[in-house]
Amino acid sequence: MTDWGPVVVAVVMFIVLSPGLLFQLPARNRVMEFGNMYTSGISILVHAVLYFCIYTILIVAIGIHIRTQ
Repeated sequence: MTDWGPVVVAVVMFIVLSPGLLFQLPARNRVMEFGNMYTSGISILVHAVLYFCIYTILIVAIGIHIRTQ
């Protein structure tokens, strides 16, 4: 039996939390900008920390599982 939950969550979050795609935190001129398609080193770091925290909560604390045979 294979657990696809962590894989699916990681792929979806990688797409959603890519800096500049939906939002960028911190942005160039403001704290947050939406859909600007730019990025910086600090925004990559902030998005990586957000990714890790949300992923850990979803997989460890909530326990998302998608099982296949």
